[in-house]
Amino acid sequence: MELYHILNRGVDGRTIFVDDQDRARFVRDLYEFNDTVPALQFSRVPQEVNPHVGRLTSNMRERIVDIHGWKLMLNHYHLLVSERIENGLSLFLQKMSGYPRYFNERHGRHGPLFGGSTKKVPIEREGHFLYILHYVHLNALDDLPGAQQWRERHKGGIANLGAALAHLRSDRWSSYRDYCGIPNFPSILTKELYESRPGEYEASLRAYLADASSDGFEPLQFE
Repeated sequence: MELYHILNRGVDGRTIFVDDQDRARFVRDLYEFNDTVPALQFSRVPQEVNPHVGRLTSNMRERIVDIHGWKLMLNHYHLLVSERIENGLSLFLQKMSGYPRYFNERHGRHGPLFGGSTKKVPIEREGHFLYILHYVHLNALDDLPGAQQWRERHKGGIANLGAALAHLRSDRWSSYRDYCGIPNFPSILTKELYESRPGEYEASLRAYLADASSDGFEPLQFE
């Protein structure tokens, strides 16, 4: 299995998720487009957020990728993905181009939404594998006062561990809540790679943040 960190950001750093309706649409696309069957294209912009998006499952689906983690930021997104079929990643990203079409229609704009090709970073080293899902989820701390320097945790970048963990649990727009056993968007997520028992991943992230002097710490920068 080959694991990839997928990320892309808005052209010139522009916002790509204006509100929860946009975020819900992107999450819905993660579900709808992850199928060998061609996705239905809806040209009409929905009028409200569907609270059940990404919560339903179907025995008829044949996924083309596994999504092991995800996080939506204001002007970019992160996915942690592996293929289930040959060329599944390329097919999935091609289908996800439906989101920019939706965004432009809803917000009355034209032109590319993203600033270039989607980055596909292969996860090849064990240390990288152990760290990358934490990295994806910890991006949420960019919005928590006093924790924005979390990438430098070995230098005291997180002053209040309890507040940081509570903030991560409150974030609807990532896979962290599902890893905590709080059903959020479980139908888009494959957890077995990072969690074989309930609560295992959450405990590992807590230990990771608490152990600021860990020899395995790597201040990786992907953005």
